[in-house]
Amino acid sequence: MKILFKNENLFNPITVAITLIIILFFLGNFISPGFASPNQIISLLIVASLLGIISAGQNLVILGGREGIDLSVGGVVSIAAVVAGNVMDGSNAAILPAVAVTLFVGGFIGLINGIGVTFIKIPPLVMTLGMLGVLQGLLVVVRNGVPSGNAAPFLVHFATKPLLNTFPGILWLWLILTLFLVFLLKHTVYGLRIYAIGTNERAAKMTAVPVELIRVSLFVLSGMFAALAGICLLGYSGSSFANVGEQYILPSIIAVVFGGTSLAGGKGGYVGTALGAILLIVLQSILITIRIDESGRQMIFGATLLLLMIFYGRGKMLRS
Repeated sequence: MKILFKNENLFNPITVAITLIIILFFLGNFISPGFASPNQIISLLIVASLLGIISAGQNLVILGGREGIDLSVGGVVSIAAVVAGNVMDGSNAAILPAVAVTLFVGGFIGLINGIGVTFIKIPPLVMTLGMLGVLQGLLVVVRNGVPSGNAAPFLVHFATKPLLNTFPGILWLWLILTLFLVFLLKHTVYGLRIYAIGTNERAAKMTAVPVELIRVSLFVLSGMFAALAGICLLGYSGSSFANVGEQYILPSIIAVVFGGTSLAGGKGGYVGTALGAILLIVLQSILITIRIDESGRQMIFGATLLLLMIFYGRGKMLRS
């Protein structure tokens, strides 16, 4: 029994993720000295935070079961960056209104997704893929391929510079969101109900859990997290550009699955997802260092997702 317990700990997704992150940093430093320097680690964590925030919403949708997935997050990130950039337009005074409007837009898109999946019974994959197409078309119509809007100076500083002589503000934001999600999922009735509907929706209904309301709310939260990531991405890049969020669609799913969340729903958590985001960004950085082009990186990420689906997606032993 003790040996079995040790093996389960050894193959726990969080343990695996931490181990692989350390190995990749050593590998990266061997390939390119200075890869694991403090400044470089901070830079990688900033990029990982963007993926981690997007993956937070993806994590919630997948936990809710019914083969839940949100492919529209990339479009929401792109739209959010445009909306936030145009509302604030380089003014610190307009940051709060820009954040409020952008989160509303993201939540509204998530609401439409949730209604389509929950009440119209459109499969999540189809509904969110269709929404992604709508958002992509909207971006073309609204912007006509021309960048518009600028980040406020404070937002740029928040995303890229140390806050109060510590870490960049975006990393503090990610830490707060991580603690919030851990508390939400493990210590609230709402969180327990998410696991309940993800594990057995019929049984959850029999215990008076408002399944439809919770499932819609998960898509709303996914849209809001993607919108928040779009705001942060605007601060990181300084301005918005076409389809900036599409690069995060596949990685956001991989991060969730690698973190030990079952694609069937009902099992998993956000800590593993956050570590999965860090792992993917470090891996991506190494691939860039050895000059693997974008198409090659996408092939590697796609193959990684397939492997993770085999070993993590429905495997009981590796679920967190």
